[in-house]
Amino acid sequence: MARAVPLQLLALLGLAALAVAAAGANAAGRKMVGVYELRKGDFSIKVTNWGATLTSVVLPDSKGNLADVVLGYDTIAEYVNGSSYFGALVGRVANRVANARFVLDGKAYHLFRNDGKNALHGGKRGFSKVIWTVKEYVAGGDSPYITLYYHSFDGEEGFPGALDVYVTYQLSSRYELRLHMNATALDKATPVNLVNHAYWNLAGQGSGDILGHIIQLFASRYTPVDATLIPTGAVAPVAGTPYDLRAPTRVGARVREVSGGKAGVYGFDTNFAVDGDAAALRKVAVVRAGGGASGTGRVMELWANQPGVQFYTGNFLDGAKGKGGKVYGQHGALCLETQGFPDAVNHPNFPSMIVKPGQVYRHDMVFKFSF
Repeated sequence: MARAVPLQLLALLGLAALAVAAAGANAAGRKMVGVYELRKGDFSIKVTNWGATLTSVVLPDSKGNLADVVLGYDTIAEYVNGSSYFGALVGRVANRVANARFVLDGKAYHLFRNDGKNALHGGKRGFSKVIWTVKEYVAGGDSPYITLYYHSFDGEEGFPGALDVYVTYQLSSRYELRLHMNATALDKATPVNLVNHAYWNLAGQGSGDILGHIIQLFASRYTPVDATLIPTGAVAPVAGTPYDLRAPTRVGARVREVSGGKAGVYGFDTNFAVDGDAAALRKVAVVRAGGGASGTGRVMELWANQPGVQFYTGNFLDGAKGKGGKVYGQHGALCLETQGFPDAVNHPNFPSMIVKPGQVYRHDMVFKFSF
């Protein structure tokens, strides 16, 4: 069985091999840790193959001023040692698995416990803590993109079966970012739930909290949770609850009405059941930056083809130092993680996340920005 490389060693390797890839370079098969930029006019993103992580999204506001609207770090070493999953591609199973255990085809599987007694975001060494291979990289042109690959071995973090995983980041139109994730089960049935864990602040990273942002979720149901954020198994209507975000709602108007998962912590950390056909690409959410004279006018529209979306309001951001020395305090950003339902492996009534040998898991996200 392959052995995990200590994170301290990976940090040194990452720094030693760090290469900012040249525009247009053919990086197929590259295994060193690098930072890769995609650019289309005044819209650009950066991605690193450490954790297939989205490290920046730069775009203008209504006055033409450019800003980076995702939280992150300045160095690869900080991503290696960080614990907030800034921009990461999370798997094999994102979100929580109760008691770090599930039964599949009559066999019990035990995962690494890294969230109390539960497993979170794939375990101690999930997909966000490994080096991905750059398969294709086109930095400019009409539709710049980068495709990254990772092979997850049978038994990695306790999950059954080998898995081939790909993710593509693409600037598909003027202000549109597309993510395509797919994973093929090679030899055993296995659960798969991949998410992108970008933290968004449409006023600019490090500019303050997102309590003035306006959010609209196209979801009429949600999955209630217990005190450890494990779903109870119910899929309940949002009508008449603080979770009803079907109409545009200021985040700060509701954030104190919902539990953040621990005593004294408040804010959303909630899976919503997205309305419509779970297999179809459909509108999930619209987020607008806070208004007023200093408002940026930025709007983000999210489309995806997953049954759920985790809305998280940065409840556990605790003053971490981010890009450019900015300090990220509580509610300094929000996450919209389209996904399968949390702990679906232990709830037969939830949409299944099991991928059988030869089958392909597919997850598409489209971020559309306007000003």
